[in-house]
Amino acid sequence: MATSKDVTSVRMRGSTGRILDLETPPALFERIPGATSEDEDGMSTAGVSTTGEVGASDAAVAPVSAPVDSATAPAEQAAMIRALELALRGPRPGVNPQVGCVLLSPTGERLAEGWHRGAGTRHAETAALAALADPSLARGATAVVTLEPCNHHGRTGPCSVALIEAGVARVVYAVADPGEESHGGGERMRDAGLEVEQGLLAGQVEDAIRPWLTAVRLKRPFVTVKWASSLDGRAAAADGTSQWITGAAARADVHRRRADADAIVVGTGTVLADDPALSARVDGAALFEHQPAPVVIGRRPIPEGALVHRHPHPDAVRRFESHDLGAVLHELYQDEIRTVFVEGGPTLASAFLAAGLADEIVVYLAPTLLGGPRAVLTDLGVATIDDQRRLTVTEVTRLGDDLVIVARPDAAAPTKPLED
Repeated sequence: MATSKDVTSVRMRGSTGRILDLETPPALFERIPGATSEDEDGMSTAGVSTTGEVGASDAAVAPVSAPVDSATAPAEQAAMIRALELALRGPRPGVNPQVGCVLLSPTGERLAEGWHRGAGTRHAETAALAALADPSLARGATAVVTLEPCNHHGRTGPCSVALIEAGVARVVYAVADPGEESHGGGERMRDAGLEVEQGLLAGQVEDAIRPWLTAVRLKRPFVTVKWASSLDGRAAAADGTSQWITGAAARADVHRRRADADAIVVGTGTVLADDPALSARVDGAALFEHQPAPVVIGRRPIPEGALVHRHPHPDAVRRFESHDLGAVLHELYQDEIRTVFVEGGPTLASAFLAAGLADEIVVYLAPTLLGGPRAVLTDLGVATIDDQRRLTVTEVTRLGDDLVIVARPDAAAPTKPLED
């Protein structure tokens, strides 16, 4: 078993905001370029701890490692960690996944790397091929990729074909592409004579890009339901006032999570009660570069002077009078919305949970007591204790005086695809 001196922990933040720790021997970590400093683009890489110790602030982090099975496997493992780090530099919102790629020589030396920077730009594999000092170096090389190379013509051509035509001999990818049109790149490359392996650090990659994978597999957006509450589970005081239950650090974290979503969803009740701007702001003022599209569900009219009408992208505001959440999610998915952040009040949050459509729950818990009738949730259809909705907690973080708790449905009660 490796000791604390035998491993180096590479830390990075996944698509859901969860911290990921990947462990690899120090000698291999040294082969991951730029792992301890800013790279040529000025982007900070994942923080590094060479002690192997987990501090109090890292209590929610679970280190992971992958087995080493062959002479080139150590280099491939290090390359996959680097590829995942690169992938997470790409934009989290959007229809395309975050993907990273590292090209290795037959002896395991790094040749080039790339990542997908958003729709319409090069995919990770072709970005790495374009970064080669000499295109001929691709012949006989190994491509280590976080996601199965795609197999379709979209805004760009198939990455599987690009690797075949470049002369790559071996492809190692973590997770299969679940897209109906884009999957099958692995089989195509095998048919062309390439050696193809799947599964290296698959669990870590799955966790890092879980929102996109879930959306494509279920054919609906990945749904995060968020609420803030007092310690006794109240969303507001008895008179309905709720600004503010949590502190500034928690509210700043909400805005960061908003900026990582394609859309922010509320009900008309929230719009009328709180008049939210539904924008994502830095320090309460400046806007994040990416702004989620506001989505309002409900039949009640919205006043002309409501702040939502002053959203940075007012044309992006969507109204749905239907309370059929499945129909709403279907339409949003057809419009290339892959992640939604639900910030509605108790009625809307409970509706998503009761329907089995919440993939992640983010709760901001403040050390205060409110009492009264304004509970964070209403009826979930739990008539008896045997029907309770069990969750798996994936993160607990202190933000000032508050806690943020992130959980997902228990494996025994997974969330649902949309009904046909």
